[in-house]
Amino acid sequence: MKRSDCDHCQGASHTRRDFLRAGTLSFLGIGLSDFLRFGSAQALAAVEGAAAPRAKAQAVILVWLEGGISHLDSWDVKGNTGFRPISTNAPGVQISEIFPNLARHMDKLSIIRSLKTDERNHPQGTIQTLTGHRPNPALKFPSFGSIVSKELGLRNNMPPFVVVPTPTESDFFNYQEAYQASFIGSEYDGMILPDPSRPDFHLPDLSLPKSITAEAIDDRRTMLKIVDRWFRRREELAEFAKMDAFEEQALKMLLDPRVKQAFDLSQESEQTKDRYGRHRVGQSVLLARRLVESGCRFVTAAGYKHGQWDTHNDNEDRLRRTLAPLLDQSLPALMEDLKQRGLLESTVVLVTGEFGRTPVVNPKGGRDHWPDCWSLVVGGGGIRGGCIVGASDKDGAYVADRPVSIGDLYATVYKAMGIDWTKTYMSPIARPVYIANGFDDTAGTPLKELI
Repeated sequence: MKRSDCDHCQGASHTRRDFLRAGTLSFLGIGLSDFLRFGSAQALAAVEGAAAPRAKAQAVILVWLEGGISHLDSWDVKGNTGFRPISTNAPGVQISEIFPNLARHMDKLSIIRSLKTDERNHPQGTIQTLTGHRPNPALKFPSFGSIVSKELGLRNNMPPFVVVPTPTESDFFNYQEAYQASFIGSEYDGMILPDPSRPDFHLPDLSLPKSITAEAIDDRRTMLKIVDRWFRRREELAEFAKMDAFEEQALKMLLDPRVKQAFDLSQESEQTKDRYGRHRVGQSVLLARRLVESGCRFVTAAGYKHGQWDTHNDNEDRLRRTLAPLLDQSLPALMEDLKQRGLLESTVVLVTGEFGRTPVVNPKGGRDHWPDCWSLVVGGGGIRGGCIVGASDKDGAYVADRPVSIGDLYATVYKAMGIDWTKTYMSPIARPVYIANGFDDTAGTPLKELI
């Protein structure tokens, strides 16, 4: 019987692999669960992922508008809103008056006004937007960030996929599927962080225990090799090559001072913190900038709390007083910094929620869920700014021109990053899964207007 034919043998192999990982880390005085929680499992991604091809875009910052922003009151202003459209620094591009600061940066960002998805509830809509697939009880799909992590691997010893703040702190129901890697491997899961705007914000210590010096590591690794020698005689060489690579990358992350510094917001000036805003949204976006600058591939800045953009009541008042000002402060600061630091050409910025809002205002002065036609903003990383893609009808209810799927959006970003957008992964149910899943489960197509 072949080893691959025996489920028991496969299970035993995983146990031994976990034992060896735990052994490596325990020799360093670190628990396996703690180490994996702050992202060291990402180390294996550098080994298993393909080498990053040369492309303009090297990272993505996703500014997540939890709850679903009203496209009619933001990016596609119609006559059925109390807000007026204002001109921007991009000729012919107008946005809502609630974003006066952002209007000065629309030459670097483009608006897609003809998104069409299927799901009308938050968990399902979030999964579709952040995986490209409708939920399926038989199969959980890998998230956008996990796919980028797998395809491009690590830079500068940084974890490739980070979500900030921790989704559980946001009370974001069913969010975990949207930052996990599913069947492509948990080593590509997002590293989740606490709220960076809290006074007590801190991370698990990204350093060696004080009792262990870098010089002592070689001796301890020699001890580990004695422990696993017996296993090596019974396992495939490739399996242990991966283990050696995991150990090596884990140590690199611990020993590289740049990794620890990247997560340290105290390195930023008080003026910079003020520019982004001393709130969850602002500090999450600021930390996202620091992380991609240091080498992260994909950072989701999920600073808005559960339901903040879910404006079933008092839509206009909530947008004007609280929701829009947070974004109109942090997003322009991000665009300014990316431009000034030479990062704009290598960083895709994506601003979206899970769907739009209804064209009809309900009796409570709110707008309900609407996936039939909605808008998002994208730019940077070689994606053209100052453009409008697609159009809605006169009420902003349905697509009038150029329907765009989430897969088309993904394909556009993948093209900017040098990733083959037609690629499929084979799922555990023997079904090929597109990494850019377009309409009718076909491969998405890059938007020629943008790239």
